[in-house]
Amino acid sequence: METGLARKTGIVTGAGSGIGAAIASRLIAEGANVVVADINFEAAEAQVEALRSEGGNALAVRANVVYEAEVVAMVEQTVSTFGAVHILVNNAGLTRDMRITKMTDADWDIVVDVILKGSFHCTKAVLPYMNEQKWGRIINISSRAHLGNPGQANYSAAKAGLIGFTRAMSLEAGRNFVTVNAVAPGIINTEMIRSLPHWDKIRENAEKTTPIPRVGEAEDVADAVAFLASERASYISGDVLHVTGGRY
Repeated sequence: METGLARKTGIVTGAGSGIGAAIASRLIAEGANVVVADINFEAAEAQVEALRSEGGNALAVRANVVYEAEVVAMVEQTVSTFGAVHILVNNAGLTRDMRITKMTDADWDIVVDVILKGSFHCTKAVLPYMNEQKWGRIINISSRAHLGNPGQANYSAAKAGLIGFTRAMSLEAGRNFVTVNAVAPGIINTEMIRSLPHWDKIRENAEKTTPIPRVGEAEDVADAVAFLASERASYISGDVLHVTGGRY
């Protein structure tokens, strides 16, 4: 399928590893220029080296999306290097899982700030460029957790809020042919989830209870993002694409 992403430029936040790294790789495979943004600059650089070894055109940028000044600098560097910004993937996020009676303000704030405030800062920074060129794709990485998970009040609230943000932005941006959508992954096989002490139990349970009986891969999410970023999805906006194997 021709995606029309060749020579487009995309920013992927939290792309130093996991789902973000897979998305960056998928966009590179489609011929796009990619900015690999991460708070861990060494991880971002390592991903860029791998992408360049495959013939891709990539740039590593350190950015903490919680801070607007760092986001603005990231977008300015993107435009200075590649001449434009066409795609934004708001992927940066983290978890601080625990029951709410043990959750501190700091546990709540860091999760909500990175996911929601980070997406706000990045979207605000790229939208003027997308509006001017009358073309843009903003894809927010939500989660099946937007439906609620025990021990994840902060994460579930942030990911649900991201869907509301997605729909509001789609209404603001549509007149300039900028689409805004969300992808909501289920259980995805990443280094972060494999590091959990009960990973084997999670995987076994997923294989038993998910209609498609396997754990998702980061590439499954990357494929969904590539579709929503493509010309083929130009009339889809304000929607949520679940990548869960049918688990809700």
